[in-house]
Amino acid sequence: MPAKIRKLVTLLEEVRTEMDRPVDPPTRRAAAVAVIENPFAGRYVEDLTPLMEIGEELGDLLTRRAVAALGIEGPAAESYGKAAAVGENGELEHAAAILHPRMGAPVRKALGKGAALIPSAKKRCGLGGVLDVPLGHKDAAFVRSHFDAMEVRVPDAPRANEILVAIVVTDSGRPLPRVGGLAKSEIKGEDGLR
Repeated sequence: MPAKIRKLVTLLEEVRTEMDRPVDPPTRRAAAVAVIENPFAGRYVEDLTPLMEIGEELGDLLTRRAVAALGIEGPAAESYGKAAAVGENGELEHAAAILHPRMGAPVRKALGKGAALIPSAKKRCGLGGVLDVPLGHKDAAFVRSHFDAMEVRVPDAPRANEILVAIVVTDSGRPLPRVGGLAKSEIKGEDGLR
């Protein structure tokens, strides 16, 4: 079942200064968001396979849109995250079905790698609800400089029978990171942790 998309939104955030200090090069985060019809809104359905298929479709579409917004090649991306919000007639398991079983593979393919788990969040909300999309380095979860989040909001979504789905990709970590941990230059990228 292909996604019935009502709206696509792409957001690009670029931080050039932090605490009156220049951020050079700037840190950039891009969110690609789809507002889709929830085919199971208002009813319990045991087999959520159609939502898993939608997750696979959106994993590719949204990741490619986020990478394009950054103006980089996929392998140059450094961190990623995903989130979904169901409208009031949906259930959290609808968001989980989109985000987990099949979305990761096309995200990783578009980015050329991705050994680390893709941080995720799900919730139920009304129109204009805020999604905080958690972020982590795509190849090594212990890189603290990339522990972050991007706020995503679409003013007219999700409607009661919709799902808001977001993927965020970055070309860097937080601005001016200094809390230690594994440095980006020390990544081995073998086990998704270091």
